Amino acid sequence: MDYTVREDSKFKFIEEGEGEPLILLHGLFGALSNFEHLIDYFKNTHKVIVPMLPLFDLDLLHTTVGGLAKFVKRFIEHRNYNGIHLLGNSLGGHVALVYILKNPQRIKTLTLTGSSGLFESGMGDSYPKRGDREYIRKKAELTFYDPKMATEELVDECFEITNNRLKVIKIISLAKSAIRNNLGDELNQIHQPTCLIWGNNDIITPPFVAKEFNKLIPNSELHFIDKCGHAPMMEVPDEFNRILSGFFARLKDRAAT
Repeated sequence: MDYTVREDSKFKFIEEGEGEPLILLHGLFGALSNFEHLIDYFKNTHKVIVPMLPLFDLDLLHTTVGGLAKFVKRFIEHRNYNGIHLLGNSLGGHVALVYILKNPQRIKTLTLTGSSGLFESGMGDSYPKRGDREYIRKKAELTFYDPKMATEELVDECFEITNNRLKVIKIISLAKSAIRNNLGDELNQIHQPTCLIWGNNDIITPPFVAKEFNKLIPNSELHFIDKCGHAPMMEVPDEFNRILSGFFARLKDRAAT
């Protein structure tokens, strides 16, 4: 991915294209590269923005879903984005939900894919093991329907994170925060049009989670993708982009009529 990472004040981010802002929030083991295909597609119609979430840079007290949502708030206000299409994957979806519940005025639409906030199995029954690369490989493979998606490069990135004691402590802090911060009772307060795009084979936030989001968020629509795991925008990017662009097009048609 050849995009330039910009710096403005304390914020690092990618910003490509022109049009209505489309802000993408990555997950716990996510990176800017997770959205490569999405950026390539939507930069032709939107201003696509990917902030680097400070997963390991906040002090431990603020290394929480709420702490990340406050960071997103500061970023959006500093850059003065409005009429935002907000999209989050996994933990990024959870952060998007906390943000929109507290700051709905700048958000035009919400898209969630494999989002936490109701239920997630996360690392399963154990925390990341330091120094065990094969363990990390197996956990990375669980993210996808096709285990080959867990490339050596991706496994190396995850291994580097989990081999750092302080980063592991912060991963655990974020994971526990996500479990504690269940939003089931608040989701009916979200009134923006919401698109739920889910892998039918997601074992981290399984399909029943998507159905529950669909039931609890009033103005939401749900799309399942077969043979797809926890990161549809990486594993089946063409189908993901088709669904999302269709969602945007329908909203535009409704606004026009």
